[in-house]
Amino acid sequence: MLCTLCYSLHWCRNLGRRTLLCLVFALVIATFVLTSYVLSGGKQDHTFHFFPSKLKEPNLSFKKSQEYKQDKTTSSSGHGLLWVSRRIPDIEDLRQFEPHIFSIIPQEFLQFSRNPCWYQEYKGERDPYSNNAYLLYAKRFRTIFEEMRQSFWKRLQAIGGHHYRLRCLPYFYIIGQPKCGTTDLYNRLLVHPSVRFSAIKEPQWWTRKRVGILRQKETPKSRFPLENYLDLFDLAAQEIQGLHSEMKRKEDGNIDSPIIGEASASTMWDNDAWIYIYDNVTNTEPPHLTLDFIHVLQPNAKFIVMLRDPVERLYSDYLYFSVANKSVEDFHDKVNDSVQMFESCLRTSPLRSCVYNTTLNNLLPV
Repeated sequence: MLCTLCYSLHWCRNLGRRTLLCLVFALVIATFVLTSYVLSGGKQDHTFHFFPSKLKEPNLSFKKSQEYKQDKTTSSSGHGLLWVSRRIPDIEDLRQFEPHIFSIIPQEFLQFSRNPCWYQEYKGERDPYSNNAYLLYAKRFRTIFEEMRQSFWKRLQAIGGHHYRLRCLPYFYIIGQPKCGTTDLYNRLLVHPSVRFSAIKEPQWWTRKRVGILRQKETPKSRFPLENYLDLFDLAAQEIQGLHSEMKRKEDGNIDSPIIGEASASTMWDNDAWIYIYDNVTNTEPPHLTLDFIHVLQPNAKFIVMLRDPVERLYSDYLYFSVANKSVEDFHDKVNDSVQMFESCLRTSPLRSCVYNTTLNNLLPV
């Protein structure tokens, strides 16, 4: 408002004779702007509304999982939502969907390492990695697998005519939304002397590869077996095993073994594969999530969660993944379209059904 007034006065001074007329003109403009400001309640709304109104603050508890439920007492246009409890599934609930995983990962791990590790009998061929799906999927991993192959046989434990290898899962997971700094944190922790990571940064096994999805929004192909995922931690497992053997040789009860990490950010948010896991279920939302499997199989797993201001994150995501014609105006239009599509879903379906609607997710402009 002040800028408009100053500009008008500056223009009037240059005209000389019309000063009085211009002053009246400037005052009229100022009065108009001020009146509009008062009538609007003194508020200017420059924010995007991503979430429906009347949303209660969630009870963030690790002991009780929560879900949204539509409040039938409010109008559909208000999208009133309430929190209701979601029962956390136990091991028997999940075993029927992934029996192979539960046959490989034990319910108790070895005590000499902080990592979830166990010994597994090895009955394989001369080359333990020749059929690893990660290697067949991307040939750039050949150097990594060759390094693991060279030290593999030296670390096998021979007991009673059988050979055993140490298997490990990550002690911690780096998860988060895209464009929130997970790669930066990963690179910083790589140089930490007590941290080891999977052979590749983002195996994306829990969310995609175990179902056979190679890239997001693709249909499944051949599944990546759990053993292929465990192979990615072999270098760390071999180092831990060597330290344990040294500890036993010196009869020293202390072992300062490194901790193992994995940095698939999608472990936090990508549950689109549920429709392929539960293909015989007619529900519109998944009965179980990726986090349920990890919770049951690794109850002591640690997570480092990377988040960011949601609007900044979304705009960064837009700039990174959009292919052409990027602009602030285009971003604004795509956000508005996405919000309208999501709110349209909420008019007919519960929130969880909309969140886990893979078709809708793939159609959203951002």
